[in-house]
Amino acid sequence: MVRFESVCGRFSSKTPTSELAEYFGVDEVVAPDLGPRYNVAPTDEAYAVAESADGTRRLGTFRWGLIPFWSKDDRGGAKMINARAEGVADKPAFKRAFERKRCIVPADGFYEWERTGGTRKQPWYITRADGKPLAFAGLWDSWRPEKDSDAGKVRSCTIITGAPNDKVAPLHDRMPVMLPPEVWDAWLDPGNDDVEGLQALLVPVPSEELELVAVRTLVNTVTNDGPELIEPLDDAGPGEEGTLFS
Repeated sequence: MVRFESVCGRFSSKTPTSELAEYFGVDEVVAPDLGPRYNVAPTDEAYAVAESADGTRRLGTFRWGLIPFWSKDDRGGAKMINARAEGVADKPAFKRAFERKRCIVPADGFYEWERTGGTRKQPWYITRADGKPLAFAGLWDSWRPEKDSDAGKVRSCTIITGAPNDKVAPLHDRMPVMLPPEVWDAWLDPGNDDVEGLQALLVPVPSEELELVAVRTLVNTVTNDGPELIEPLDDAGPGEEGTLFS
């Protein structure tokens, strides 16, 4: 059994590319429709929205787990699925991407695990309360193997994490940064070099915008995939019994 237990280590992606393109104001879709996926895991292909220098906004696919352009190999990518908001503008692995290669990683929901005693962890599925896609703040980069100039470039991405809001805090001390529509233009603009202003966008989403439901442990295994992964287990909230934590 393979498990990933990082801050944001699994998410769902089931909205069709045509709907994502409309929602995020995309000019060009350069991604195949991967179909509904309920258990996107590190190193999987993920959709991301990015903008080129001429202002063209595109929806493409990126390997989840950032591989900086200067890496000698791709082995470290799986360890860089998340970037901490506090150091994203300074750390060598993320600094260049933060300056010029910011993106939005769309998701329909993500999973976090609650420690319930011993080694048992209860998975929770977290979505927007209004049902719209989540807009994770992300970074991307392009990498090519040094020893094989004929090999194609690998585009990869990471999801930025920061402090949790009051609703997610009982589960984890961090959560993905989710960007509201009014800041998408500023975040995606590769010509925006206002580092302080960009860092100021990396704040927790208001608690009332999220809904949490307990789900079965099917998500723990990366080979499991399907709508049954997000079916509510019961009506209990984190640390509570008998109420929906929404």
